Amino acid sequence: QVQLVESGGELVQPGGSLRLSCSASRNIFFYNTMAWYRQAPGKERDLVATITGRGDIKYADSVKGRFTVSRDSAENTMYLQMDSLRPEDTAVYYCNTVMPIKYSWGQGTQVTVSS
Repeated sequence: QVQLVESGGELVQPGGSLRLSCSASRNIFFYNTMAWYRQAPGKERDLVATITGRGDIKYADSVKGRFTVSRDSAENTMYLQMDSLRPEDTAVYYCNTVMPIKYSWGQGTQVTVSS
């Protein structure tokens, strides 16, 4: 069973940047369309960005121009570079395949944007 581990979240001021990482226990990134999701308190889990096996990327309108997805398949890791962060980006961030998900959810990583 593949395990997904998200990391890199922390408290950051508005306008700041963070880079999140998603590590997989084996190489899954070439064989799946992967996604970053986020879940704010009291809200449903939303799709943030996707990246196909060949590297085609899409973003939610709310993060377009501010967030960048990339991956290092040699390291079995996917990244989410987040710039110009806003308070409304505060959420727990998760990675997985696109829906329907193939793997169990990781624990997520908390991003808090606040002054």
